[in-house]
Amino acid sequence: MKNITWKHRLLILITSGLSLLILCTASNAEEGGSGHYAPGGVATMIDLAPTQPGWIVQPLYLHYEGNASASKTLPIAGVIAGELDATIDALTLGGFYTFEKSVLGAHYSVGAYIPYMWMDATATVSIGPNTLAPLSDSVDGIGDITIIPAALAWKYGSWQFNALLPVYAPTGDYKVGRLANTGLNYWTFDPTVGVAYNNPKNGFNFALHTGVTINTENSDTDYTSGSVLHVEVSAQQLLPLGKGFIGIGFNGFLYEQISGDDGSGATQGDFKGRSMGIGPVLSYILPTKSGTGVLEVRWLPELDTENRVEGDYIWVKAAWQF
Repeated sequence: MKNITWKHRLLILITSGLSLLILCTASNAEEGGSGHYAPGGVATMIDLAPTQPGWIVQPLYLHYEGNASASKTLPIAGVIAGELDATIDALTLGGFYTFEKSVLGAHYSVGAYIPYMWMDATATVSIGPNTLAPLSDSVDGIGDITIIPAALAWKYGSWQFNALLPVYAPTGDYKVGRLANTGLNYWTFDPTVGVAYNNPKNGFNFALHTGVTINTENSDTDYTSGSVLHVEVSAQQLLPLGKGFIGIGFNGFLYEQISGDDGSGATQGDFKGRSMGIGPVLSYILPTKSGTGVLEVRWLPELDTENRVEGDYIWVKAAWQF
């Protein structure tokens, strides 16, 4: 790696530094106990910024089921909810276009993702002093669209260094007092950097990505969620199978806030919380003359949470590059 440029060394330093920042920062929770970034979003080789000119089409499916105990109360859409049970299904269509011309010596891509969501939620909510009432909501519709105006990938042999800027736009439906909303009613900017290694000789690969979400105010509830540091690590071993390759590995994540919630709607103060988990990843890669197809399934159970809904993420991701 002696020929790696200063840009690559800088990305490694930023990635490592943000990861170590977890050890010395306090943690706080977002409005509703969750934000725009979902664990498993940018984690494995299928999530890397593209390095070949042309199109990549990516259909994605996410299923999440979680609950919070009776002792946990969460601020959701202007109400305080306890004993929350939530189920979310999201079908997302998106992709990237990678340009022939490089930017800062990197492959440059732009992308976008449009989700359609189905949500069910039940909880007991506070409707007055010492008064609780059951509430249940079910909604479906377009969620908050993700725009990626810049995804940069520097390729050096078996190593790849990434820098991207996902922007989550408040395009989903939102209503104060409703437990289930397909949108969060605020913008999020999520600068992310990462490093990945893929050895074509023995089929081993790993990736480490780190990002920080920066949230604007939810003007309907006067609530500004604090910034979240998310770290994802994955490793896979590729083995020949049929005309392609099967990948077996794992994905681990840590999701923790590094600044407190703010605004008159943040009635529970800093509302400290965090989440972490690890689970298996199974993938299949099929190279063809016209392009490359990838299919991946991953299960991410949350193993340690605080002041958040705790559950399981199930991802099914596909990609076709042409």
